[in-house]
Amino acid sequence: MASSAFVLLLVPILASLAATGNASFDLRAELNHPYAGSPLSNYEMVREATSTSKARRAWNAARLAKACGRGGGGGGGAISLPDVPVTSLGKSIYTLTVGIGTPPQQHKLVHDTGSDLVWIQCKLLNGTATPTDPLYDPDKSSSFAAIPCVGRLCREGEFEAKDCSSSNKCVYTYAYGSGRTVGVLASEIFTFGVQHKVAASLGFGCGTFLNGDIFNASGFLGLSPDKLSFVSQLKIPRFSYCLTPYTDRKSGRMFFGAMADLSKYRTTGPIQTTSFLNDRIGSNLYYYLPLIGVSVGTKRLNVPLSSFGSTFVDSGYTTGALPATARDALKKALVDSLKLPRRNSSDPDYDFCFQLPHGVPMTAVQAPPLVYHFDGGAAMVLARDNYLVEVSPGEMCLVIGEDQQAVIGNYQQQNMHVLFDVQNQKFSFAPTQCDQI
Repeated sequence: MASSAFVLLLVPILASLAATGNASFDLRAELNHPYAGSPLSNYEMVREATSTSKARRAWNAARLAKACGRGGGGGGGAISLPDVPVTSLGKSIYTLTVGIGTPPQQHKLVHDTGSDLVWIQCKLLNGTATPTDPLYDPDKSSSFAAIPCVGRLCREGEFEAKDCSSSNKCVYTYAYGSGRTVGVLASEIFTFGVQHKVAASLGFGCGTFLNGDIFNASGFLGLSPDKLSFVSQLKIPRFSYCLTPYTDRKSGRMFFGAMADLSKYRTTGPIQTTSFLNDRIGSNLYYYLPLIGVSVGTKRLNVPLSSFGSTFVDSGYTTGALPATARDALKKALVDSLKLPRRNSSDPDYDFCFQLPHGVPMTAVQAPPLVYHFDGGAAMVLARDNYLVEVSPGEMCLVIGEDQQAVIGNYQQQNMHVLFDVQNQKFSFAPTQCDQI
């Protein structure tokens, strides 16, 4: 009886979504902090988040290699890359709680602008429940339906491998660096929000990890521009989010549709806008931005434009990154401006650290802002805590790693309300006290 009532309630909502092209998908949601209630100290938390980014780097390299034709198998074969463990993939990333099925089963999904597949640990595939979330059980949902191999998502999705030999079911393998998730594509009703609920039918993966662990979630909510993503399937025109600082361990905020409007919320600085780059590599892998320069304080780093590569913003990349040339220039500028003695870190994940004055915490150390300059004049001004972290008492390190491309990760996005205007291909941002909106 309860299931029938829920379906009847759902029909007008879905009809409204179909009729308006999802312009009515207007929603505010809470983003669960990855370390809320965690017994880890702030030092341990920071180290773990940085380690997680190693897995992300491997995945980024794999996807870009495949897009450029360097992966084995051409149109979806195995990718030969260094084996970087992904056991903590997703462990340091914010999550969104959603209802899946009819009646809804509550699960946490990793909030990820750098992947497209929406998937959930599934009882159908003998998946393993995470420490915080149970398995999704399709047998308990009246709205679950497998997607056949002739379905558009099966035909157009970019998978590492695909198998249609089993009862016309679309069995996929999706790669996260050296980790793999395998599953069956299906459609299901997803319900978002707490007080104001919005529901929609969505194609997703009912699967399990072959090699990997997402620990604090049941699956992934892919928000990239690619075909399989939540944003692409529902044609959501725009979304925004605001991440609280890691050390605060407070919930972040997320907005969809008309509610994703930075001018509606109190900011602590100007709203600035730049355009997404349309010359994406291979396919719509990421949201690429036209980064043209970096400054430390008022000093513009002497870095050739070509050194930045194709910059992208990624909510699944915890620490962020710069290519070697730009990062080396940043390190030199920090030595000149901070005037603190260098320190060799005891942690292999940090290669550029400073010795803090005896008894002085990082919060008492003055550091110039780090500024990312974009084509068109927009400038993202990053405070000390967006690029430097105290990894142990007396030890302050650069949290921006080295990668082939510049990546604006979660640390750079702390207390920054960012807007992805997918419809108009614009990216806006404004410094914001995220727990106050």
